Amino acid sequence: MKLQKLWTYDFTVITIGSLISMVGSSMAGFSISLLVLDYTGSTFLYMLFNVCYQLPLLFMPLIAGPYLDRMSRKKVIYWLDFLSAGLFFLMFLVLRAGWFSYLFLLASNTFYGAINSVYAVAYDSFYPNLITEGNSQRAYAVSSMLWPLASIMMPVAAAVYEALGSAVPIFAANAACFFLAACFERTIRCRETHMASAPPPDSVGKLRQYARDFREGLAYIRGEKGLLCIALYFTALNLCSGADNLILPFFRSHPQRFAAWPVAAVTLYAIVSNFEVAGRLVGGMVQYKVRIPPERKFLAALAAYAAIDAIGSLRLFLPIPLMAAAFFVQGMLGVTSYTIRTTATQAYVPDTMRARFNGAFQMMTSLGTVAGSLLVGALAEVFPERAVIVGIYAVVLLSVYLFIYRGRAHVADVYNRE
Repeated sequence: MKLQKLWTYDFTVITIGSLISMVGSSMAGFSISLLVLDYTGSTFLYMLFNVCYQLPLLFMPLIAGPYLDRMSRKKVIYWLDFLSAGLFFLMFLVLRAGWFSYLFLLASNTFYGAINSVYAVAYDSFYPNLITEGNSQRAYAVSSMLWPLASIMMPVAAAVYEALGSAVPIFAANAACFFLAACFERTIRCRETHMASAPPPDSVGKLRQYARDFREGLAYIRGEKGLLCIALYFTALNLCSGADNLILPFFRSHPQRFAAWPVAAVTLYAIVSNFEVAGRLVGGMVQYKVRIPPERKFLAALAAYAAIDAIGSLRLFLPIPLMAAAFFVQGMLGVTSYTIRTTATQAYVPDTMRARFNGAFQMMTSLGTVAGSLLVGALAEVFPERAVIVGIYAVVLLSVYLFIYRGRAHVADVYNRE
């Protein structure tokens, strides 16, 4: 059977809009992290800043899921991008006026986390409807390449910040990117059908109806052992996001280790970490061209999970060339992991239940991120950064065995399908 065209109008628009907003986000996220780290001089306050971004992800996706299964996900997506544009424009005005406050940035970052938490559920639930039949792997391969492409701007942000000592122009650019992305997303033509397919509202009232939808979503996840094992593993995996946040402080606090290189330690970090970006790009291209046989998807994912965790624990012990190679391989494997997991779960879950599943998944994985950030931030005050990273990755490697391998019969049922 001949495949349908992937690059339809709607798929092209959502891809362009997503890339534009991610370009702004990657620059702003990197520059604001440097700003906070330089201003506070504390690894714990730096990690607390990242935790506050993640806090809304503990409850907002779970709350938003039932609503997003009954309302237009497209409208939520572009209105939240307009709201993000306004937030970053406000931050631009405040910083331009010279009024810097850690608490202001902390509050803004928390609010942005709330926006992103709802946006992620709406986007993940809407995106599969823009993919033509038979093109899921190729579509998610394209999706996996967007953030790496946007992250190429991180060295630019580092150079601008080092040259000007200010993140002000970067926030202005980010506001413009979000506004432009929202304008693109408004033009999507897809007609959403999940609202008509949802159970009709009854006379119990909106609050009770919401509570019923909420309970149905939780019961669905508990009853699907494969989805539950996958969610539990990725909750554990997100502990590593806290550990990975120690890489920048490691470079910044040990410049003597990198004195042989003709660039500043922060710029060297941006260059080396971008090898992971390059790996994701190459991995996305491979996923776009090479189809993984359905019966091999579980084994491919299991191998990728184990290798990612093993490589992540060793990267900072390697000399710079080998460290860059490790980042590259980890990036390639990360795309394989992402593509298999996302295509499988979004196809497995019915559209009328998708937002509730994605909300619960986002909540669980965010719990792992917050726990990892708090734990890592506290441990890094006492132990060397590399020792903390090794310990966290060891725990996650154990979770591969506990949730993915031991639950292989159920997980393979989700993964090994068209």
